[in-house]
Amino acid sequence: MNALSINPVDAARKWNAELKLAKREDEKFIERGDKIVKRYRDDRAGWATSGKRFNILWSNIQTMIPALYGKTPRAEVARRWKDSDPVGRTASVILERCLQYEIDHYGDFDSSIRLAITDRLLPGRGVTWVRFEEKEQAMPTDASPGIEGGEAQITPMAYKYECTPVDYVFWKDFRYSPARSWDEVTWVARRVYMSRSEGIKRFGEDFKQVPLVHEPIGLDELQKNGVESEDLDDMKKAEVWEIWCKTSKMVYWVAQGHSKTLDIKDDPLGLDNFWPCPKPLFATQTTDTLVPVADFSLYKDQAEEIDMLTNRIGMLVEAVKVVGVYDANQPSVQRMLSEGANNTLIPVDTWAAFAEKGGLKGVVDFLPLESVLQALAQCYNAREQAKQVVYEITGLSDIIRGASMASETATAQQIKSQYASLRLRRLQTEVALFSSEILRTKAQIMCDFYSPRTLYEMSGIGGTQDAQYAEQAIMLLKSEPSRGFRIEVAADSLVEMDESTEKQNRLEFLTSVGTFMERVLPVAQQVPELAPLMGEMLMFGVRAFKGGRSMEAAFDSALAKLNEPKPPAEPQPDPEQMKMQAMTQVEQTKAQIEQAKLQTQGQIEQAKLQASLQIEQFKAGQAQNLEIMRQQAETERAEMKARIDAETKITIAQMTAQAAEKPAVSVQIEGENHLQKVGDEVKMMADQAANILSDQQNNISTLTFG
Repeated sequence: MNALSINPVDAARKWNAELKLAKREDEKFIERGDKIVKRYRDDRAGWATSGKRFNILWSNIQTMIPALYGKTPRAEVARRWKDSDPVGRTASVILERCLQYEIDHYGDFDSSIRLAITDRLLPGRGVTWVRFEEKEQAMPTDASPGIEGGEAQITPMAYKYECTPVDYVFWKDFRYSPARSWDEVTWVARRVYMSRSEGIKRFGEDFKQVPLVHEPIGLDELQKNGVESEDLDDMKKAEVWEIWCKTSKMVYWVAQGHSKTLDIKDDPLGLDNFWPCPKPLFATQTTDTLVPVADFSLYKDQAEEIDMLTNRIGMLVEAVKVVGVYDANQPSVQRMLSEGANNTLIPVDTWAAFAEKGGLKGVVDFLPLESVLQALAQCYNAREQAKQVVYEITGLSDIIRGASMASETATAQQIKSQYASLRLRRLQTEVALFSSEILRTKAQIMCDFYSPRTLYEMSGIGGTQDAQYAEQAIMLLKSEPSRGFRIEVAADSLVEMDESTEKQNRLEFLTSVGTFMERVLPVAQQVPELAPLMGEMLMFGVRAFKGGRSMEAAFDSALAKLNEPKPPAEPQPDPEQMKMQAMTQVEQTKAQIEQAKLQTQGQIEQAKLQASLQIEQFKAGQAQNLEIMRQQAETERAEMKARIDAETKITIAQMTAQAAEKPAVSVQIEGENHLQKVGDEVKMMADQAANILSDQQNNISTLTFG
């Protein structure tokens, strides 16, 4: 059987009948639940009692909610067998991060669980519903050069938006097939209210024929006040039932008052348990029916007794006041009570008659309050006893409520807490299983319908040490049923945990690991063969700690390097042989030192001889150069002398020729000056030649003896 082969009219008729049968079985439950909700909200309409009341229901619910759901649960995905499986570990990290991202990013998970717990504690049934959404959305990419207007145009890129919302289902909007246990249920349904536009968008034009049977409260008054009918129609909604049939593995959508089904689909999610909702949070149940009995119904009589006592206490408190009677002939008595103030005297006209009657005692008498006060005290005691009975019925001890006697010992308080937590622990377990089942449903939808890219980017696994296993891990998540054999999904404790507890858990982990390594490292160094065993023992302990999972990859890497095969160690030689080898090496070293010493001395002598030969050769070369320079100097001196003699003769001849024209004294003076000048030049040239010879000799001496 498939969706196309089913007659929409027949299917609608069948499911409308099933829904009516389920509604008939829930009638008493719904009626009782409405009263309990009104009692919790302190709505006085519809209750027989009036006057003052003690809302113990509100007090108990406000005490139980934080005890059952102290904080938003965190997803826990771990390897089923806690063994060495890097691919399974990476798959667990990917799935856990994706679940935690949606828990943190969307508020539907937390709010739906809180509302379901409230319904569990009040009417007695809490329900949530998981669904899958996939939308095509445009994501802008980098700006590309545009043509129009000369501005850059942003090119949108379509991508899939995938998520698994968790919807809260109102306790009246949930129905199921009549059964004795949840395992016998064959179908579940939830009611959704849809406007005309929403229905047409979801089911098409056929939804125009669906009657809008749900009208909000106060619509009649708006119509009387002259609101247009079109506006009133927009406020009306249709009741659409989404029915999941486990027998046929199909989903049906039926609208109340419509003769045909709106839609029929084969199993759209393919979940292991088929239902898109976990088992509801039920209150007290028996084995003959699934219809729960609210907790308040079990102590309703005691709550009414407390209300009666509270109302009576209020009346007695109003009666505790000063009232009485007085003699009408003495109006001053009335003035004393109405006008009297501190240090004020009221005059009396007939004092003698007033005193004769006994004064105030004779003219006034007050209502006695002793009996009223005694009755008030008894009412207070009776109410406290009635409250204790309620606490015994509900299991709320004074430890849970934060009250205790100073005289009680710590052991007595601990015993109370343990006994009180027996029933509370059962409720906490139910809520934890409820949350875990929601997470398992979300996880299966993620694995089956999310794209690998979405899983990779949402988890951020690329920035971890396990990035190398990401592809294999995603393949494992996509494979069914292999992933169920290797990983499991759960929720952590829902009880409030403060930061000090978290720090204590981490310190406990570090202390345990540090103590273990401190003890086994010396053993592993002495006996390297035990190192692999010590490593497995360490990982056995690390995997047991929740905080150790994030460090497990680092531990695996360190142990892998530690267990790498090392080259075999060389055998230890014989001590005597080592001694002989050492002595032989010493003798060889001495001989090498002596040989090196002789070679060094020979090299030194040879260097000295070569230096002496080089000095002698240099001296001979310098002497030869000096002789050449001396000869050159002598030659230059002779040439200079000849030049000077020639110039002198020329000068003398010139002077002789001039002598005939000038006086003798002038000629003599000029001759003497000229001879003086020539003599100075000759002296200067001689000094230069002497300096050159002296410098040459100094250079020779320096090279010879330096």
